[in-house]
Amino acid sequence: MKRTKIALAGIALLTAGTIALSGCAGGGGTGDNGKTTGAAAASIITVNGSEPENPLIPTNTNEVGGGKILDSIFAGLAFYDGKGKLVNDMADSITVDDPSTVTIKIKSGEKFTNGQVLTADSFIKAWQFGAKFSNKQLNSSWFADIQGFNPEKDSELTGLTKVDDNTFTVKLSTPVAADWSQRLGYSAYYPLPDVAFTDMKSFGEHPIGNGPYKLASDSAWQHDVQIDLVKNDGYTGARQVKNGGLTIKFYASQDSAYADLQAGNLDVLDAIPAAAFATFESDLGDRAVNQPAAIFQSFTLPGNLAHFTGQEGILRKEAISYAINRDQITKTIFNGTRTPASDFTSPVINGWSDSIPGAEVLKYDPAKAKDLWAQADKISKWSGSFQIAYNADGGHKEWVDAVSNSIKNTLGIDASGKSYVDFATLRADVNARKIKTAFRTGWQADYPSQYNFLQPLYGTKASSNDSDYTNKDFDALLAQGASASDPSAATADYAKAQEILFKELPAIPLWYSNVTGGFAQGVKNVTFGWNSVPLYYEITKG
Repeated sequence: MKRTKIALAGIALLTAGTIALSGCAGGGGTGDNGKTTGAAAASIITVNGSEPENPLIPTNTNEVGGGKILDSIFAGLAFYDGKGKLVNDMADSITVDDPSTVTIKIKSGEKFTNGQVLTADSFIKAWQFGAKFSNKQLNSSWFADIQGFNPEKDSELTGLTKVDDNTFTVKLSTPVAADWSQRLGYSAYYPLPDVAFTDMKSFGEHPIGNGPYKLASDSAWQHDVQIDLVKNDGYTGARQVKNGGLTIKFYASQDSAYADLQAGNLDVLDAIPAAAFATFESDLGDRAVNQPAAIFQSFTLPGNLAHFTGQEGILRKEAISYAINRDQITKTIFNGTRTPASDFTSPVINGWSDSIPGAEVLKYDPAKAKDLWAQADKISKWSGSFQIAYNADGGHKEWVDAVSNSIKNTLGIDASGKSYVDFATLRADVNARKIKTAFRTGWQADYPSQYNFLQPLYGTKASSNDSDYTNKDFDALLAQGASASDPSAATADYAKAQEILFKELPAIPLWYSNVTGGFAQGVKNVTFGWNSVPLYYEITKG
């Protein structure tokens, strides 16, 4: 492979636009005590969020609530701009030397907010910690392509080699350097200061980062209430903050967040509740946001769920998929803010297709559904109730009820939703493999690639593979696609991999989501990015 340098550019993979509005920036900054001062004190931006599932450790956070915070207080080698383009942050250069080798040079003089200088070791130590088996990090599989990774016992990432204080190389065990280098904007690859390794759990409660924001104080994280961030004046990267800071409020329901937005108690909201889909655009006018985003919705069945294994399981999963009237649900429940799924990825990702063989299982066909269910009954007679678990704090009840009713009315079985009080409680049962029902799942892309929609969710022992799905042919096609130097060849491999998914249905695809949101009067410079998250650092008000 010809030596390729990735500097302040990447592969722009999206066709979706962003919404940007002009306005004035606030002045002021932070004083020695970390408190916001001057004009910036009046420009703290309040946004919605959710209580993080775990302490704020980059390699152990794989959900949106914690991710929003980590992306604000840490700066990695690179980040993704509003259109999904990779932009260098702490990296001076990221160079693909050959299909299995990447050389990374970081900028000199960058620091964490405790004054420690950022070096190559800040990344190497963090990645070694994240990959170590006994540390049980949720994002450990993000290091699986680096030489030395072992998912079953402690081992060192031998592929990480320090050249000097500002340079290190990464040797991969498979020739996927072109795709791997595009992943480096994801939070699993963030650096850590030395103090983190003294007591990682404590560090996660009071994280010290190097990003555009920092915690306002030692008590900034009020669990189940909010977290307060202020501008980090020491950050020199491209995400320069134009406001005084962020207050991320943790809401128990999207209805409460929307009510706060309408009352002027919230500046920016990135999740309109289902009850307001029909009216929010008229309510907010030009302050309403409704645009495509890299978000995929599904529900997943545990790999050992009774009646859903072997040939019987395949027949029942197909029957349930055919029994769901996606067109009607997206129109009546979501008022056009969702689009019925045609694959396992997203239309805003390059290479997407609506004509993958096997995708017909996503069409509503009651007769086909009943026939397949009857075939499954001949193998083992159905008994019990079919349930879909969901978190009550996420605005999912309406669609879960609609999907359950569609299955119930089509197949003539008992089907219903199963409510969990919040996201963390649901995920605790899923992660511990204690859940005994289907459960709602979704994916907000970490980086703009089809591989990112497929490998983390369905790759063998991948970080977000909630069904414990495994298929050697699927894994091989993903690896082949990730190593392809020709994007069209990669797209073909990913399409073949999805054909396997449509045959085995480890998850039931439902629809693609738009980001629906809005902002308050006086709030300006609002851009919702490719992955539905606002670019907080650009927002101003006043």
